[in-house]
Amino acid sequence: QVQVVESGGGSVQPGQSLRLACATSSTSFSIVHTVWHRQVAGKLREEVATMTDGGIKHYADSVNGRFTVSRDGAKNTVYLEMNNLQPEDTAVYYCGVDIVRTIDNLRLRTRWGQGTQVTVSS
Repeated sequence: QVQVVESGGGSVQPGQSLRLACATSSTSFSIVHTVWHRQVAGKLREEVATMTDGGIKHYADSVNGRFTVSRDGAKNTVYLEMNNLQPEDTAVYYCGVDIVRTIDNLRLRTRWGQGTQVTVSS
């Protein structure tokens, strides 16, 4: 069972930055597609950023210009760089990745990480 492991959450003050990371537990698979969601308790999950297989990126209006999604192929890790964080960015952030097995191109769709808490307050 391939697991997706997130890291990098925490508590910051408004205007500060955090970088979330998302990696697979197996080196036999490569991350090819990424989606980042966030969820506030009692509210619907919100998609904040995606990056396609070809590296095309999309952002929600609420984070556009402040958040950046990227991928490090050598480390098989994807990142969500979050700048100028605001209290409304407080949520649990989840990464979802499509992964491809190197030896036969088997694609496994949307494996989710465990979520990581981001809290922004003064």
